[in-house]
Amino acid sequence: MGVLDLIYHLFNFVAPALVVSLVLVGVAPYLMPKRASAPGARAQAAINFVAGVLGLAIGLWFFGRDGKMASYALMLLLCVLGQASSARWGK
Repeated sequence: MGVLDLIYHLFNFVAPALVVSLVLVGVAPYLMPKRASAPGARAQAAINFVAGVLGLAIGLWFFGRDGKMASYALMLLLCVLGQASSARWGK
């Protein structure tokens, strides 16, 4: 496996977390009231992205392979918890 293949594999591993984090940040203003102390959209997206990658990594470690629905469910749960905590309570 070359370096370019490794980059493609890593990007494809974290792509679901990136998409979910951006969608959550885009939908959050319509679903949850924003507090005055809540961080900006970039910070919320970063929090959600890190939480999502953490969920995917835990699933990869636990199951030994990528692409399990339980891993995606854990990713979504962690992203939602990160979004709720950052939008509700702020810094």
